[in-house]
Amino acid sequence: MRRLFISDLHLSPARPALTEMACEFLDAQQGQVDEIYILGDIFNTWLGDDLVPTEFSPFVTVLQKLSDSGIKLYLMVGNRDFMLGKGFAKKVGASLLGDSYPIQFGDHAALLLHGDTLCLDDISYQRYRKVVRNRFLQWCFLKLPARFRQNISDQIIAKSKQKKQHKTAMIMDVNQSEVSRMIETHQIDILIHGHTHRPAIHELATSNDKPSYRVVLGDWDNHISYLIADDRQLTLHDHRLDSGFQSLRLI
Repeated sequence: MRRLFISDLHLSPARPALTEMACEFLDAQQGQVDEIYILGDIFNTWLGDDLVPTEFSPFVTVLQKLSDSGIKLYLMVGNRDFMLGKGFAKKVGASLLGDSYPIQFGDHAALLLHGDTLCLDDISYQRYRKVVRNRFLQWCFLKLPARFRQNISDQIIAKSKQKKQHKTAMIMDVNQSEVSRMIETHQIDILIHGHTHRPAIHELATSNDKPSYRVVLGDWDNHISYLIADDRQLTLHDHRLDSGFQSLRLI
């Protein structure tokens, strides 16, 4: 079983070159992998499954081609595209995952997250997250005309950028106690997430002296970032890593 993991593409109608890069990369995966997981922030904003920008049509087509070729697709929402729903997933032939998803790499148990739920020190964001993830408020939002949804989204993004200027890097990173709690609660060896835009494979100390690992997927800007994994090895590819990649042997 060969799996591909990516996250934080932040595709935007204003950046066609980024969408083109994503399409070319994913199209090349046909015949190379069995499963593809996109762990949130696929899109920089998402106003609802009924308002898919035409600029994303090539990306939608590529996902459909991958699904039709027999590759299993799994999508997870992030902090930017949390309004993405089952309608879009069904359109591209993918399964929509919840906030966490357990998988196995041979004898090693792993858990997939977007990563924002680990950033507990960012108190203002966690409060905001509770509000925008409210199902009733989301239902109300989807009933609004497109122009109102866009205005609300623009205001949220502007406020988010303003707040980030006053937050330290530590606040926006994961809370280590929460990472340890997730590993112990779910009885896993490997935690895989995106969100923080800090690609790396971290070895973690645990209470039972059994090694565990946190794999952080990188964001996409002008470069591709991805994790390739099978039951023997996980390899994280990102231009910011010292050698361009970092591997974790499982056997």
